[in-house]
Amino acid sequence: MATYKELKSKIENLAIEAEAAREKELEAVILAIRAQITEYGLTKYEVFGNQRDAGRMRTHASPKFRDPKTGATWSGRGRPPAWLAGKNRDRFQIKE
Repeated sequence: MATYKELKSKIENLAIEAEAAREKELEAVILAIRAQITEYGLTKYEVFGNQRDAGRMRTHASPKFRDPKTGATWSGRGRPPAWLAGKNRDRFQIKE
């Protein structure tokens, strides 16, 4: 039976071998993908979708309702505030 050190050494050698095989195959895969993109005339938006907003923070929605007494506002998203709950929203809608 192999010792711990021998097994650990084999694991490290296999990891190095696996990374070398990955790098060798990666070049062929990239070339094949580039060839297909060129052949079909694909754009980055067709391949990856619109990732413009990926990784960005969400912006706050602009207020659509205002409490005339306190000046508090609500965007219309999420749970309605207590000052608007159960009331006709048309009275509180912000007109621009």
